[in-house]
Amino acid sequence: MVLIRTVIEYNDSGFLVHAENYCGAFARGKAREEALGKLRGEVESYTLWVAGERLPDDGPTKIVVVQEKASNLEIGDADSDVLFSAEKLPLSQEEYLDLKSLAIRSARDFERLYRSIPDKNRTTLEQRQTFYGPIPRTAQEMYRHTNNVTSYYAGEIGVKVNNLPNIVENRINAFECIESRSRFLYNTVYAGQDGEEWSLRKVLRRFIWHDRIHAKAMYRMGVGIWGQQAIENPYFFPLQIQVRKTGS
Repeated sequence: MVLIRTVIEYNDSGFLVHAENYCGAFARGKAREEALGKLRGEVESYTLWVAGERLPDDGPTKIVVVQEKASNLEIGDADSDVLFSAEKLPLSQEEYLDLKSLAIRSARDFERLYRSIPDKNRTTLEQRQTFYGPIPRTAQEMYRHTNNVTSYYAGEIGVKVNNLPNIVENRINAFECIESRSRFLYNTVYAGQDGEEWSLRKVLRRFIWHDRIHAKAMYRMGVGIWGQQAIENPYFFPLQIQVRKTGS
């Protein structure tokens, strides 16, 4: 049996569901059933990415909702502020190193995907405004945006980070800054901007989660323009996220 412990954020605009036991895995939908129905496919690509293993084809999937949170945020744009109950627990050294390794691996794979995009300034996306400003429309804009949240995430747990331009170097630098603080494994819960709760566990998840959001968008756009064979897929995103080819 595949067990997915699920945290749900929701409002009238839709549902954002997180797989608590697959750090950073998520799905979205206008309806609760739609979002939950996408979760197994997300976990499938996630486990391929992490372990190179597929979920059993004939095994049942059990989705257990462990936490729900009504939100005033733009759920449809993957705006999120939930702190999982499990993210309030202290971190062991082993847990931290495993999650740190995964977050750095995600940054390396994001870099790999980005480098495979033939023209990093080409886009097929229309201009659109979101809660954080205009959406990143080109691969270059997606890369810059994904990298630049590093100082914001670290700052929410009281760690100052000066962003470096390379996402891998920046991610490693952020962890060095985090580790320079005494007792960082206590996983203290902080009140961040606008009263949002943060912890080191949440920062670790958010790095991977945010990478996946924009990597999916970059991969989908890249495949739509240049085709599947031209674009790297280190995250093992499923073919269903591809879009029609376009000459724009």
